[in-house]
Formats: sequence, C-alpha cells, structure tokens
Amino acid sequence: MKNIVFVPSQLLTADLWAPQIAAFKGKAECMVANNAGADTIAGIASGILAAAPKSFSLCVHGMGGFVAFEIMRQQPERVEKLILISTLASADTPAQTARRMGYLKLVEAGEFAKVVEERIPMMIPAERRNEKALVDLVRKMASDTGAESFLRQQKAIMARIDSRPSLEKIKAPTLLIYGRFDGISSLDHQQEMLTGIKNARLEIVEDSGHLVPIERPEKANALIGNWIGI
Repeated sequence: MKNIVFVPSQLLTADLWAPQIAAFKGKAECMVANNAGADTIAGIASGILAAAPKSFSLCVHGMGGFVAFEIMRQQPERVEKLILISTLASADTPAQTARRMGYLKLVEAGEFAKVVEERIPMMIPAERRNEKALVDLVRKMASDTGAESFLRQQKAIMARIDSRPSLEKIKAPTLLIYGRFDGISSLDHQQEMLTGIKNARLEIVEDSGHLVPIERPEKANALIGNWIGI
C-alpha cells in the first residue's frame, strides 16, 4: 500500500485533506503532518521526517511547499512522488514580510480573528465567498490552528530561504497543481518551479482558487491519485 504524507498550509489543518483521505481509504496510508511543530522551516521539516514512513509520496499545499523543498534538501531519497499545490519556491518579498509583521502585531494585540478575515479573500475567490460551508470551514481550520501555532508559522515563513536555486536537485517526479483564481500564488510562480524541476508537470484547475483540495475535491483527487498511482 502507498504511503502519503500531506502537509497543509498556514492556518489550515487536516480538514484541508479530508476529501483526499476519504477518497484514498483502502488504497493508501495517509498521514497529515504537523505544520506548526517549530518556528523554522528546517525544524518543521525535521519533525515531519521523524514521524513519516521510511518512503512516501509528499503532497503539500501553500506553506507546505516551503517545507517540502526543505525535506527535499534534507532527505530527498525518501520521497517517491511530490505534489505541490498552490505554492511557490521564492523567499518573501519585502512587501510580504511587512504584511506578515502586521499579522504578528494583530495577534500580539489579541486580534487573531482579524488576521483570518483578512486572509479569506486571498484564499477564496470572490464568486465563492457566499458559500457558507466553505467559508465556515476555513474559519474553523484557522481557529483550530490557533494564535500560537500561527505565530510559529509566520516566523518560519518569514525566515525561509529562496528554494529556487535548489529546484534542479529535485529528482522525484513532481506534479504542480494550480487554481486559476489563486489569490496567493501566481502562474509565474508555477512556471518558475516547472522550469526549475526537471521532472515536473503543471495542471491548472480552471474553476478553483487557492484551496483546490476542498474547492474542487474530485479534480484534486483524480490528479493526486493518478500521479501517485492509486
């Protein structure tokens, strides 16, 4: 049976991967990794590797991509297949870091909920923000993450290195999945990874935003399952 390690993005939890775990039941052993176990990307990656099976397919979203690139630097031989969803390989721009510093100030002022509401428009396309179940799920995942874990995630994200120079060293077959209406990562980001990783393919989900695994679960399930071979 195949092993899959899922890594969600900041403010997101195992609920992000619920449709995939349900679809792959009986076909794969699924593990959702801790995306807030340290305040550095290297520390998060080390913790995941310590808990993961000997070999596995790695499926990540958003911030999980930053962790995936570190895993590929630390122990690439353990990763059979790599799936990068809604992510990017570059370090933060000054503007992004400034925005994250604003988040830290809000959290420290006891206004974590404001951070969540600010990020919802980036994560969910405008035409789907009236879908109560989807928006409520995002809020639930953020609440379950909590302020302390979010602070660790932000510190790790801000201090991450630029992974673009190491992309050419990735040997695992890599699938990039991108929602056309993603408000966080861009098509240019996908092209950078597609160019840098020798054995990579890009799939664009035309009717999705940033949260492809829960916005378009059937399409995500098919793409991930076919890539892994289950």
